Amino acid sequence: MSLRYPVNEKDHCMGNPNAPIQLLEYGDYQCPYCGQAYPIVKQLQQHFGNDIYFIFRNFPLANIHPHAKLAAIASEAAARQNKYWEMHDSLFENQKRLNLTSIIGYAEELQLDLFKFRVDVTNPTLEEHVESDFYGGMRSGVSQTPTFFINGEKYTGSWEQDPFIQHLQTLM
Repeated sequence: MSLRYPVNEKDHCMGNPNAPIQLLEYGDYQCPYCGQAYPIVKQLQQHFGNDIYFIFRNFPLANIHPHAKLAAIASEAAARQNKYWEMHDSLFENQKRLNLTSIIGYAEELQLDLFKFRVDVTNPTLEEHVESDFYGGMRSGVSQTPTFFINGEKYTGSWEQDPFIQHLQTLM
């Protein structure tokens, strides 16, 4: 299945936009499998360097992960202070503590303007952004997390580090 909504200016992207590998993840900050995939994606980025462009979209499975949507909104609030990726990392690295108090603590550690952050976390526009990611994922065939798309096509192979690297090398 193909990605229904191409990468655009609303996405959070890291790396070389002209890289031969575009890796998009639909993820949930509270999902244990996404937590397992997080360091693997970091390794892929390190391994491929300028040859990979990574995009993360929110897909909070709120019915089974009660803090996932708040965490996704918090990442968007951090983005308003140019700290999206730092918050993204904090949320994955502290996956077992994603309540509001903990998230505000991560914002403080990142030296965010806490007043602005608290206001932004309640901003309906950010919730709409998270929901837009989620519904876009559903329209692209996402039903679980993590789900990866490579160069616009849904990847159904193993996302364990070695097989993932081997598959991505075939695209070079």
